[in-house]
Amino acid sequence: MDVSHILEHLNEQQRTAVTSEKQHLLVLAGAGSGKTRVLVHKIAWEVEALRKNPASIMAVTFTNKAALEMRSRIEELLETPIMDGWVGTFHGLAHRILKRFYKEAGLSAGFTILDADDQLRIIKRISKELGFEESVWPSRQSQWQINAWKDEGFRSNSVDDKGDYFKESINKIYKEYEKVCLRDNLVDFGELLLRSYELIRDDASVKAFFHSRFKSILVDEFQDTNTIQYNWLLEIASAKTSITAVGDDDQSIYGWRGAKVENVDSFTKTFDKTEIVRLEQNYRSTNTILAAANTLIENNTSRLGKNLWTDKVEGEQITLYQAYNEQDEARFVADILKDWMSKGEMYSDAAVLYRSNAQSRALEEALLRSSIPYRIYGGQRFYERMEIKNAIAYLKIIFNNSDNPAFERSISNPTRGVGEKTLAKIRSTASKYNISYIKASAKLIDDGSISGRGGTGLKSYLEFIARCKEFIQDNTLSDLMEEIIKTSGLTAYHMKEPGEKGKTRVENLEELVSATTNFEESIREEKTNIEIAEQYLDMISLDSGDRQASEHDDAAQLMTLHSAKGLEFKLVLIIGLEETLFPHGRSMENPEQLQEERRLCYVGITRAMEKLYITYTESRRLHGSDTFNPPSRFIKEIPKELIDEIRPRAQTHIPYNRKDFKETRLEFEDEIGISLGQRVKHKSFGEGVVLNYEGSGDAARIQINFDSAGTKWLVMAYANLEKL
Repeated sequence: MDVSHILEHLNEQQRTAVTSEKQHLLVLAGAGSGKTRVLVHKIAWEVEALRKNPASIMAVTFTNKAALEMRSRIEELLETPIMDGWVGTFHGLAHRILKRFYKEAGLSAGFTILDADDQLRIIKRISKELGFEESVWPSRQSQWQINAWKDEGFRSNSVDDKGDYFKESINKIYKEYEKVCLRDNLVDFGELLLRSYELIRDDASVKAFFHSRFKSILVDEFQDTNTIQYNWLLEIASAKTSITAVGDDDQSIYGWRGAKVENVDSFTKTFDKTEIVRLEQNYRSTNTILAAANTLIENNTSRLGKNLWTDKVEGEQITLYQAYNEQDEARFVADILKDWMSKGEMYSDAAVLYRSNAQSRALEEALLRSSIPYRIYGGQRFYERMEIKNAIAYLKIIFNNSDNPAFERSISNPTRGVGEKTLAKIRSTASKYNISYIKASAKLIDDGSISGRGGTGLKSYLEFIARCKEFIQDNTLSDLMEEIIKTSGLTAYHMKEPGEKGKTRVENLEELVSATTNFEESIREEKTNIEIAEQYLDMISLDSGDRQASEHDDAAQLMTLHSAKGLEFKLVLIIGLEETLFPHGRSMENPEQLQEERRLCYVGITRAMEKLYITYTESRRLHGSDTFNPPSRFIKEIPKELIDEIRPRAQTHIPYNRKDFKETRLEFEDEIGISLGQRVKHKSFGEGVVLNYEGSGDAARIQINFDSAGTKWLVMAYANLEKL
């Protein structure tokens, strides 16, 4: 049989990987190097050239989409359907194993797979039965910990919880949860892998079945495997099974999910005669972009190492923009996207990447003002996020007591013991007397019709809303928003969500304070605090229409750097490269986390095909605070000859190797008589730092962040500022 067509259009490194007959093969597949092509062609080669039965080959990946694409491409190459092929995700294949060997696994034939919501519901019930107060022991936190233990291969009886009150407590819930699942024939996602792993490990006949069944196992995205997935693979493979692991240790960015980048290195140690093939030819990016990525990632230690190259053009320099603040940065992004579109390009070929979910807020506002269609890839617009809706609901009910949906949302987030029975009584009373829910609540409290925990929670809520109404009389909108977020319990409520999700929600709430502060500063005419708040709510309502582009519209793509993995765009803008933002502040003291942040930057850079922009700001209002962080170390790790640093407004080119910002700020002193970043003193507001300006000369308006009075815009002709 002629199999030459399988090797057509493959480069030398790809051919080496596809035709290798080594029992253990590690393919280090660099970004844009044709990783999926190698996997698919290797399977086809084993079937046609090595005469292996397709049913004896297992191909494992992480998403259903990737598994479907892999199967489709294999069938296309083989020109025949794979009838009994084991091509799928870890969880999908584990489920298939348990369905086949349910008796041996201690399950009934019709076992049910629990989704995350059902799992949480059971854990909540168990926690309550065991006397764990939800406010102290959030069920989501327990759920996260139980799943994390399963990912590490731990049953409740193997968790080392001695001397750790937190672990001891949650392990009591875990023990009961295991009993409920066993009794009711339930299997959650973590259980799929753990139980199938234990089944193969402990049942000699099942192990023999798989050892004789699979001649080849191929694993995609190997750097993303966790402990149980790695061990699961080792149990399924026999001493004679060929194992091909395809991945990239430089693109391991999911450590917070339990992924173990060290599994890549462990593979070569577990199998000491492993052949390593490096796919280094990149088919995506220009030489300039690859040179930046290569030099950056060399700063990480313990790499297996590779160097991406391409036979494409050298490409443009990377443009580095030093913005004054996040609003200037967002305006710059909008200008670049408009210019991109004016050249006949598609918005959908452009992506804006950021480290923190909260950074999208300033971007969205700038794109809406510029009428640029956009879509948040894998996420929601800022004002559509659950935690933001929760906070805004309080604002709505404070200024409009008749907003019943806002009442229901705010009374329930966070929970106050006001359950569905109490809410039903409130709705019924409101309907009977034709009054709002908040007035019905007050009537029921006055009548003594609601008592107990629900009554206490409802009374406390009504008092809080009343206090907020008084608070706004003498305080700003941003002060009120900060008061709502903290005093209502929203921050503590969302902080209890485990892992990155809770931290992200809290960051978004803090960013909402920044949004209200910026809105206040944008109001030119004199208005009362109440008028500003009402105008802000109007703006949100108008802005909350269906303004995000649909999946099929031509629109710029906005996304976190984590979401960008696996994607590519002609134009990429990575924003916010400042210390404590990117790399994230949580990684600064941990060498391993810092290396993962650098890998994340590497992933971002290698998404760009033709043109890459990087931005940072001198000052940034993020998470409710003004920060003045230096440029990210990742900028300094890119060779200076690859970078063109600009300030488009002033049409100047700035020397890349500067000791500090002082030299660059002086270039603008001639225009406004004072430099950006300069400390100044005002006779009424005291000392502050110059953040931004509009216009030139005496007519210029200058933005100053005063130490005591906050941020204000002043007219230069009347400011009478003293330089410090």
